[in-house]
Amino acid sequence: MRADFRLARMLHVLVHLHGRKGAASSEEIAGMLDTNPVLVRRMMAGLRTAGYVSSTAGRSGGWMLVADPEQITVLDVYQALEEPVIFAIGSSVDHPGCAAERAITSTLDVALAQAAGTLLREFGATRLSSFLPATQE
Repeated sequence: MRADFRLARMLHVLVHLHGRKGAASSEEIAGMLDTNPVLVRRMMAGLRTAGYVSSTAGRSGGWMLVADPEQITVLDVYQALEEPVIFAIGSSVDHPGCAAERAITSTLDVALAQAAGTLLREFGATRLSSFLPATQE
């Protein structure tokens, strides 16, 4: 499974949108992320639906941060991205009749759930504002 960089990328974009005068086009954001503007619009759509950004169409249109960075958590952004898979590892259910596999699956499932819970709690405690420079240029 490939790593999913959407969360880090969208946090990066939101930090750059903060304090910006005017909107950033999908093309500008795509250049910053070295990706395609269509992918930018797809990723930003969930943030717009959640009310964190707004978009305007047209020549001078683009994306603007409309929510207070102090009110947005990493968990909020993660959820707006439709909760990407946290771990690329998981348990197996290839042989459910095998006692060894059942024991391994049970142990891995518990450990992964605990780790995911810890990570999500940390996401919920971390605000977008914590990534902003002390003074905005």
